[in-house]
Amino acid sequence: MPEGDTVYQAAKRLDRALTGRILTETDFRVPVYATVDLSGRRMDAVLSRGKHLLMRVGDQTIHSHLKMEGSWEVYPPDGRWRHPGYQARAVLRNEEAQAVGFQLGILEVVPRDREDDVVGHLGPDLLGPDWDAQEALRRLSAHPETPVAVALLDQRNLAGLGNVYANELCFLRGMLPTRPAGETDLAAAIDLGHRLITVNRDRPLRVTTGDTRRGRNTWVYGRRGQPCRRCGTPIRSGSLGRTELEERVTYFCPVCQT
Repeated sequence: MPEGDTVYQAAKRLDRALTGRILTETDFRVPVYATVDLSGRRMDAVLSRGKHLLMRVGDQTIHSHLKMEGSWEVYPPDGRWRHPGYQARAVLRNEEAQAVGFQLGILEVVPRDREDDVVGHLGPDLLGPDWDAQEALRRLSAHPETPVAVALLDQRNLAGLGNVYANELCFLRGMLPTRPAGETDLAAAIDLGHRLITVNRDRPLRVTTGDTRRGRNTWVYGRRGQPCRRCGTPIRSGSLGRTELEERVTYFCPVCQT
């Protein structure tokens, strides 16, 4: 699932292509919104909120979430799409560009004054202008028995961290993903998470090791069975989640993390 930095980058691309311009055509390929027509209206803003995208068009907001396989792509007005048409869920055109949302996990059009109905549950946005570390700490601290990796992934606590960051933060802070959140230095983890995602928000490749070479960019994520970059012990994996449906793969070094 894309992380907050990926969605932030998508919002910037869409903002450059759409904001301030009049939509000449809109095509929502979701039955409940198939008759919605926003053509003739100006795109006022495109922004990310954690892993969510908000496109403000007049008194309406187009809300989307990429989930596991979704993407928003920008093409010239008559550009050929890189994906088959049946995967398109939304097409937004103006005189200079077209933005196409493929395989979107969530797509809906809501009144602009009701955005909180779709994103109001989210915790502080790590890449938002109103980032509030103290509020994130308060939320994370409210359930001290929750495994720290699960707590970091819970978007109600802080918005934007995905499984890559959760695993990498656990390694960098020397804590097993299963350690109860209340037994960790949450303030330090929040600060490091904010610094990591901020430094990566404009990078094409997410890097947590300081080494930008592909294959050297993570400490533990995706490296099951490979030697720990610090101690050489084989990286192990497991799974954690609030429920079975929310379980995510965890990666950890059994020596460097306790």
